[in-house]
Amino acid sequence: MDKFGKSQPVKRVEDVRLLTGAGRYVDDIAPEGSLVAYVLRSQVAHGEITTLEVAEAQASEGVHLVLTAADFEAAGIDLGMTATIIRNRDGSKAAAPERPFLARGRVRFVGEPIAVVIAETMAQAKDAAELIELDIAELEPWVTVAPGGTAIHPEAPDNLAFDWGLGDEAATEAALAGSAHVVEMEIADNRIIPNSMEPRGAWAEWTDGRVHLCFSGQGVWDMKKELARAYHLDPEAVRVTNPDVGGGFGTKGMPYPEYFVLPEATRRTGRPVRWMSDRTEAMLTDNAGRDLTHRTWLGFDADYRLTAYRVDTVCNLGAYNSNFAQAIQTNLFAKVLTGTYDLQTVYANTKGIFTNTTQVDAYRGAGRPEAIYALERSMDNAARVLGLDPWELRRRNFIRPDQFPYAVPSGAAYDVGDFARVLARVEREADRDGFAARKAASAAEGKLRGLGLCYYIESILGDPTEHVKVTFNEDGTASIYVGTQSNGQGHETVFAQFLSDQTGIPADRISVIQGDSDMIPAGGGTGGSRSVTVQNTVTLKAVATMVTAYTAFLAGEMGVDPAEVRFDDVTFRAEGSNMTPTFLEAAEMARAAGREDLLTFSESHTLEARSFPNGAHVAEIEIDPETGVMAVVRYTVTDDFGNLINPMLAEGQVHGGVVQGIGQAVSEHVVYDADGQLLTATFMDYGMPRAEDVPMIAFTTEPVPSLYNPLGMKGCGEAGTVGALAAVANAVLDAVWDDGIRQVDMPFTPSRVWALLKDRPIAAE
Repeated sequence: MDKFGKSQPVKRVEDVRLLTGAGRYVDDIAPEGSLVAYVLRSQVAHGEITTLEVAEAQASEGVHLVLTAADFEAAGIDLGMTATIIRNRDGSKAAAPERPFLARGRVRFVGEPIAVVIAETMAQAKDAAELIELDIAELEPWVTVAPGGTAIHPEAPDNLAFDWGLGDEAATEAALAGSAHVVEMEIADNRIIPNSMEPRGAWAEWTDGRVHLCFSGQGVWDMKKELARAYHLDPEAVRVTNPDVGGGFGTKGMPYPEYFVLPEATRRTGRPVRWMSDRTEAMLTDNAGRDLTHRTWLGFDADYRLTAYRVDTVCNLGAYNSNFAQAIQTNLFAKVLTGTYDLQTVYANTKGIFTNTTQVDAYRGAGRPEAIYALERSMDNAARVLGLDPWELRRRNFIRPDQFPYAVPSGAAYDVGDFARVLARVEREADRDGFAARKAASAAEGKLRGLGLCYYIESILGDPTEHVKVTFNEDGTASIYVGTQSNGQGHETVFAQFLSDQTGIPADRISVIQGDSDMIPAGGGTGGSRSVTVQNTVTLKAVATMVTAYTAFLAGEMGVDPAEVRFDDVTFRAEGSNMTPTFLEAAEMARAAGREDLLTFSESHTLEARSFPNGAHVAEIEIDPETGVMAVVRYTVTDDFGNLINPMLAEGQVHGGVVQGIGQAVSEHVVYDADGQLLTATFMDYGMPRAEDVPMIAFTTEPVPSLYNPLGMKGCGEAGTVGALAAVANAVLDAVWDDGIRQVDMPFTPSRVWALLKDRPIAAE
């Protein structure tokens, strides 16, 4: 693996295309002559549909079709969308109410689709939608994240969707009772809207008995399966594609109602049909992230070693079960429940609540940022309550290198790690020794300064199986077909770079093909930081097959025994032969010899276990007490991502993740009123992070290669967000601790911080 270890920071090849307006996003490539779809949505959060008449709209100028749930029922199409359903702690199945892709009888959140108008132009579609006669008898909405209220679904009395548990509750309670110290804490994790640069969109066409859906997503195979199920089609009659995608972050990783409507619209009209969300529509209907509260208990012995940990969580699911929602704050949360600490006695209880709000699902990290936020806030708070150095308390409780592989309570096993080494590195990089002087300088200007640490670990998630196909083309190039899907991470660069590194084929002669269910038989898409780890592992397997096959072929061409042929990472060589063909030259020889079997190679591979990226984030913040303005002024990250293919891309992923974490910590916050109306549905009301909110981010790595894949990789796509939340929040608590303030919660907007500080003792100033 020497060539892999070079870890070259290659610039992204796709950036020129994407940054000069040559990207091909879903709304750029809708077929000429496509009709447009406009979705009529509920304007109330909860109610019974008493009237829905569309005849006048159907007769409106330019309108080809108006679809409601009744039309799909009459056509025999399944209206219900699927979702992962977990088991309650008593073994029963969690609530699984139907989620129709068009409202049937009742609406349950503002923005729920009721009818879809298909017209020649968007203006005509919107005009027609105003002619739809719609009456809704309003019911009392429930927007409180707690059991109670008018039942949104009969399957969930008191709106309790599930009551999940992990661990031994009795043993944990006994351990806490016997601990020398117990520190309790309440923690809120605010709801956010992902807001990818490109909103969701899709178009569909039906030709030659096959439906083609093109949508802005994170993989094509789940959507292909869902369309085949809903429409009762043979999977071979369904093609799904993803073009360039302008950001995903988990939100685009699952089916949405609009994608199920378009195939029927195009089948009935005989024309392609496209739909594109506008920004407010996206903010109303895209799956939100986070939105949960915790109460935690940490137990310590007399030497301040952890004895037990309990976390009780209440999470908001929104009006329905979205695709992965029930699993996120339960099974995925539990993957890193105990973080990097030597701790076995734990209990986690999560209650999921239905509310009359938009669904909550995966958002950059999907359960792991939430778990690490709860744990690292609790550890930092415990150190302060106990009068200890937060860094030392973590060091004292780290899993030691000689304890790996280490079985965690979730049932997984961490393979390797050296957490103390990573922490020591970030301590130097962040200049912790110089913090006191910086704090004094801030105080001299009347400002408060705080230093916050978060040591995170995350589990790579998603499908452990991936597929690859490599072809040698007639024009002397090669193509690699991958089962993942880029949403802007640089896959076109990293997958070509890796194949080039392994085969010697120049990277500029390798094209990366993705996002087409007709091109490759299966794939896991992108999510859970899985892409590079699983895709390059299966590519490595394909390269081994290619080398073996060409060794046998070239032995005949060279007139030597196959055992004499060697591949030196660039050329094939053999003693006694002056032939030294590269892979591309060997492929041309195979084509000339009629060996079509040597021009295409396909492989599949399943990882036996997942890797566990980890690292330390240090945030330094400054607060102006007069205005409440809090600024992140320094930010340092040291990560253990194992072996890196392209450090530049890894650093970029960390930067993006950190910014998303800072956004949630500083300004992003979703607000609904008591009637279930979204009050933060535009960028005038929703605080997206800006460049001025983020400092330069210092990034270093301390790799401890994973043992769970042959390349020693650990993944990095979500790590920045996993560590950022607690680092910033802990820094805020550090800044105000000496003023007697013991509770701080995101987002740290000026008004909230000012309110927190306005009653602090005068002597503290």
